[in-house]
Amino acid sequence: MNINLYPRTGFSIVLGLCLALLGYAYYSQYAQGYEPCPLCILQRWAFIIIALGALAGAIHGSRGGMRWLYGGIVFAGGAWGVATAGRHLWLQSLPPDQVPECGPGFGFMLEYFSLGEAITSAFTGSGECAEVDWTFLGLAMPAWTLIWYVVLMLITALSLRKK
Repeated sequence: MNINLYPRTGFSIVLGLCLALLGYAYYSQYAQGYEPCPLCILQRWAFIIIALGALAGAIHGSRGGMRWLYGGIVFAGGAWGVATAGRHLWLQSLPPDQVPECGPGFGFMLEYFSLGEAITSAFTGSGECAEVDWTFLGLAMPAWTLIWYVVLMLITALSLRKK
């Protein structure tokens, strides 16, 4: 099967999916009452980075070299998301006696620490990141975000192939 997407079409699809996924994340937080852990917030940032790269690519619609810059932004956000979701899944797979202690919330960390220290602290892990509050088809939310990062990067790769 040969799938060819024009860059503008591919970036538009990626942007729409990112907005839908972010919308569901905020719905889960505010309507369903699931408080995001620090790694969840970092995963949202990855979706925002992907969405910004896709927005620029969709608006500009370049078939030249600039499409690779926009694709690079999408892939950078996707790589960030895969790393963050992978770390989150690893924390969730730990036995209860090996789960790190709970730390402060991400908002608190950003208020009192530099951005770099807050991100490092979030990646170090927190007990709240090891909790599984939500599943769909047997997969926790970080597993679904990992799948979506791969799907978004695949759509971008397919759209970058078109000349």
